Amino acid sequence: MSKNMQKIKNWLQTTPYKSYTISIASADASFRKYYRLYLDDKILLLMDSSLEKESLSPFLDVTKRLLDVGVNVPNIIEQNLEDGFLIISDFGNTHYLDVLDEKNYKNLYTKAMDLIIDMQKADVSNLPVYDKAFLHFEMDLMQEWYLQRNLKVVLDDSHKEIIATSLDAISNVVLEQPQNLFVHRDFHSRNIMITSDNKLGIIDYQDAMNGAITYDLVSLLKDCYIVYERMAIEKLALEFRDKMGLDVDDEIFLKWFDFMGMQRHIKVLGIFSRLYLRDGKDGYLKDIPLTLKYLLDTASRYTETKELARLLRSVQ
Repeated sequence: MSKNMQKIKNWLQTTPYKSYTISIASADASFRKYYRLYLDDKILLLMDSSLEKESLSPFLDVTKRLLDVGVNVPNIIEQNLEDGFLIISDFGNTHYLDVLDEKNYKNLYTKAMDLIIDMQKADVSNLPVYDKAFLHFEMDLMQEWYLQRNLKVVLDDSHKEIIATSLDAISNVVLEQPQNLFVHRDFHSRNIMITSDNKLGIIDYQDAMNGAITYDLVSLLKDCYIVYERMAIEKLALEFRDKMGLDVDDEIFLKWFDFMGMQRHIKVLGIFSRLYLRDGKDGYLKDIPLTLKYLLDTASRYTETKELARLLRSVQ
C-alpha cells in the first residue's frame, strides 16, 4: 500500500465513512486522483489533491459561488485541507462525451448553454482576471511547447513576428466583447456529467476566472474531443447570444466566438504538448489533430490570422 493510500485510510478512520470500501475512480490532466467510497448502495467520491493542495482552496471557493446561483456541482461532505483530501458527492461515470451524437447534440448543447448562462450569474469578485497579459501567457504555450519542443520547429524572426502580430489581434478581439463574467475555463464534454437522476452536473471548475462572455461557449461548442458541423455550431452560438439578450449582429458575435476559440485552441496545443513532454501523459497527443483543425479552419477565415494559419500549415 502506498504511503498516500495509508494516509487516506488513516484519515477515513476519523470520519463517518470509515466503513466504506475504497477503489480507484480516475485521474485527470492535473495531479489529482479520485477514489470511490462504497457502502451498501451509497457511493461518494474522494478527491486526492495531496500533490497540489493549493488547488483545494479555489475548489471550495468556486463550489460555493456556483451553488449560490443554483448550478449543480458536488457537495463538499468532508474536508482535510492539511493532507489535501475531500469527500464530495459523486456524479457517476456518464460524461457528455459518452452520449453525444449527431441526433442529440443540439439538444444537449442547448441544455449546457443554459448552464453557462446560470454560471455567468456567479459572483466574480476576487477571481483572477482574464486580462491581455494572461491571454498572452496562455497563448505563448503554443510557441514553446507545441512548435519548438514538440514539433522541433526553429522559428526565425519573420515567423515570430507573424505569431506575435496574430496573437495580438486575437487578444484585442477577445477583449472587445463583454467581460467580467464567470468563466469555468474547461467547460467541455468531459467535464459535464449526466447524473443518475438525469440532471447535468459540472466538475473541474477550480481554475475559474473572470473573463469574456464567449469563453465557456466556445469550450463547449468547439470541443477539443468531439466536432460537429460548423453551420450548426454557429447557429447554436447565435442562439446563446439571443438568450443572453445581446444586441450584437451575427458577424460581430461570431467573430468574438471564433477569436475566443483561437485563443483557447492555441493555448491547448501548448498544454497537450506539455502534458506529453513534461508530465509523461501521451494520451493527449491524439487530441492535437482536432484542436489544430479548429485553429486552422478558423484562422484561415480572418484577415488578421491568415498568415498564422499559413505558418502553422507549413510546419506540420
